[in-house]
Amino acid sequence: MPIKQYKPTSAGRRNASVNAHAEVTKKKPERDLLRPLPKKGGRNHHGVITTRGVGGGVKRMYRLIDFKRKDRDGIVGTVVGIEYDPNRSCHIALVKYTDGAKRYIPSPNGLKTGQEILTSTTEAIEPVVGNSMPLKFIPTGLEVHCVELVRGRGAQMCRSAGSFARLSNKDEQYATLVLPSGEMRRVDINCRATVGQMGNGDHRLRRLGKAGLSRLMGIRPITRGIAKSHHAHPLGGGSGRSKGNRPPCGPTGVLAKGGNTRNRKKHSSKLIIRRRVSKRYGQKK
Repeated sequence: MPIKQYKPTSAGRRNASVNAHAEVTKKKPERDLLRPLPKKGGRNHHGVITTRGVGGGVKRMYRLIDFKRKDRDGIVGTVVGIEYDPNRSCHIALVKYTDGAKRYIPSPNGLKTGQEILTSTTEAIEPVVGNSMPLKFIPTGLEVHCVELVRGRGAQMCRSAGSFARLSNKDEQYATLVLPSGEMRRVDINCRATVGQMGNGDHRLRRLGKAGLSRLMGIRPITRGIAKSHHAHPLGGGSGRSKGNRPPCGPTGVLAKGGNTRNRKKHSSKLIIRRRVSKRYGQKK
């Protein structure tokens, strides 16, 4: 069972569960593919906090992930092992190619140690899990992940644990994808995608159980806006608890629940066929 639940020996353990990482087969990371990851504490280069609630956390090294795979065309790669990555929700796979190069790629569901994968941009290859190719070569109806939005830029969509997009239609210029949020959008048919669904789908089922684990992940407590002063938050101030007859929002006034955050003038808006629907309010984003 990927999610373990222990006996309630303490208050924190009572409501907590642990991901067993059953897919992981390799414990130690590849030394040549590690880079230092210094802490920022949510601050920019001026030292000003730009992201609230960030700070602390355990030390970790960054794993170099090959999201493009553009220089691996036609070179057969063998999966050496599946590893845990502290920087993302999905697992990563170490691939060794026939020319001796080693790369990390996001590990899809069903990828096994010893399996051979292939990348191609000029011809159709077998659409098996882990193979990467342009959308025009992938049969309709299949699940894909690590989808490019702009040709050659690298994977940008469906990279988190358990996510995937379904290829529903193709024409001469665009491919239509159905995303996990329910959004339908068109993507250039020459953009690359990888066949399969992202692994570690049980990641969302884990419950931390106590505040201490949030601190280890670099998540700090956030004060409620209604408890702040009037100059620190739109919901703050007043001689008593009062929201000021406005919906929940952040310090800058951006709506916290159900508000539109996408710029409607964005050039890619014309490629969205159906927008995602908010589960809370039933509003289109």
